[in-house]
Amino acid sequence: MSDEQIRLGELRDQIDSLDQQIMDLVSARARCAQEVAEVKMAHNPGQDVFFYRPEREAQVLRRIKEANPGPLSDEEMARLFREIMSACLALEKPMHIAFLGPVGTFTQAAALKHFGHSVVSVPLPAIDAVFREVESGSAHYGVVPVENSTEGMINHTLDMFMSSPLKICGEVQLRIHHHLLCSPENRDQDITRIYSHQQSFAQCRQWLDAHRYGIERVAVSSNAEAARRAAEEPGTAAIAGDMAGELYGLDVVAAKIEDRPDNTTRFLIVGREEVGPSGQDKSSILVSMRNKPGALYQLLEPFHRNGLSLTRIETRPSPSGTWAYVFYIDFEGHMDDDLISKVLSEVEAEAVELKRLGSYPIGVL
Repeated sequence: MSDEQIRLGELRDQIDSLDQQIMDLVSARARCAQEVAEVKMAHNPGQDVFFYRPEREAQVLRRIKEANPGPLSDEEMARLFREIMSACLALEKPMHIAFLGPVGTFTQAAALKHFGHSVVSVPLPAIDAVFREVESGSAHYGVVPVENSTEGMINHTLDMFMSSPLKICGEVQLRIHHHLLCSPENRDQDITRIYSHQQSFAQCRQWLDAHRYGIERVAVSSNAEAARRAAEEPGTAAIAGDMAGELYGLDVVAAKIEDRPDNTTRFLIVGREEVGPSGQDKSSILVSMRNKPGALYQLLEPFHRNGLSLTRIETRPSPSGTWAYVFYIDFEGHMDDDLISKVLSEVEAEAVELKRLGSYPIGVL
């Protein structure tokens, strides 16, 4: 045997030994997770026990990223542990996660990124259907889009919070890459029609005008639906992501055609319980102010005076009357903090209504 073969054999033996150690440690972690579940059930007999704790998982993932020795990137190491935690949690009972469907959408990709692949993902046809599924208890959590870095806020999601009792339990940001896709059988045909969601058309407008000007653009309910049609109809293509393309067996005609390379969508995790502090948190509220001069100043001044950082403020028409408005506000910190509690009390004293939508960990992955 050559020196190369001898050395490769030694390295492969070492890898086999390390693989066994990894399996042993993962199995030990899984058994420990089972014991945690048993302790919770024993101390809460007859009650609904929440095994998934968003704040705890965020703390674990942050610690993994901080302690990562390399050579894998911090993000890659955290994703590996995300899947380990997802599998361990599913030993008791896999969580059901409702998302804006159908299967193959970016919202499903966001759900799997946040919860891991050991959950049961439940596609639903509309944002309000996701809220209802979680409110009824048929799903543990829901995942809905709330804003895109190119096209702004998704108003339907904001409006749902006005009437829903659900809390925001987490957030996840997903880099959105759009591809022009077509069926392998139709690749050599001229494309006469392109299907996609209207948001995706807007995010790829410049590329389409430059490279596919004059071709009919047909808006459909989702990018997954666009991919399905492109797989079945000759002479058509779809704008969609990797998941939808793989699901329907499409080829990439042109990759990453979004106009902005940093195109990102933020998704919210909605659930029925409040989330404890994780150490790096964000909070969201809805505020309805009295219609009088200086109302917006009165709303924002306590945040400024106390040094709280606002990360988002949006205005939506109030369902209670014409020319009345509700403010959706995100800010850094947890509502359990004494300072934030004091600021919200000040705001509440001047507001018609203040609704606390929840505090939750700032997205780790």
